[in-house]
Amino acid sequence: MKGQDILLLLKLVCLNRLNSRNMQQLSSSPELMGWEDYDDYINNELDNNESILSMEELLNYRFTARGLSEELGFSKSEINKSLNRCISVNLAKINRNTKRPEVNKKAFMEFIQYGLRYVFPVKPAEITRGIPTTFSAPILKSKLLSAGDFKMVWPDSRGKDMGQSVTPLYKSIPYAVRKDGELYAYLALLDAIRMGNARESNFALKLFKEKLFNESINI
Repeated sequence: MKGQDILLLLKLVCLNRLNSRNMQQLSSSPELMGWEDYDDYINNELDNNESILSMEELLNYRFTARGLSEELGFSKSEINKSLNRCISVNLAKINRNTKRPEVNKKAFMEFIQYGLRYVFPVKPAEITRGIPTTFSAPILKSKLLSAGDFKMVWPDSRGKDMGQSVTPLYKSIPYAVRKDGELYAYLALLDAIRMGNARESNFALKLFKEKLFNESINI
């Protein structure tokens, strides 16, 4: 497993909950915060895409290697390699009816619960500007107080928050979460799972599981 595999799997979870009616609602989520120019960025993207494709066509496009590459910030060839790795270990499959890739949620949850913090360990580092993650992110803010005087952030020059640097699971995560509020929430929870003490990690794990198996969009 590689960090981009986790990012791809989470994106597929988010995409498989979308339809042509709720796609714009997810993209413009108010829970995305921490960027100086986010509002202009997402509004321009939606306007440009909608002028070319219908919402249903745009959703189908996002499942392609090219679409996923644009959403996640790594190449089409890496998208294909990542998807093949996930399929080979039964974390993903191709749906026979829709022909779209989807996640084996049960197997994925087992990996998150028992393997994530050992395969992808992380420790906070120097103070930097960035995007709030783990217990500092909106999904966990005010729900759980973690020890420490500083926020935790993914380094990003466009972020508004100062905090201890947390190396993201993959380098393109600051780019990818600008496009998807639910993806942001999932990734912040994963950081809490792999960084927190037993109580904090278990709380984040419980919330992650509830979100993963809840078919409604609830950012």
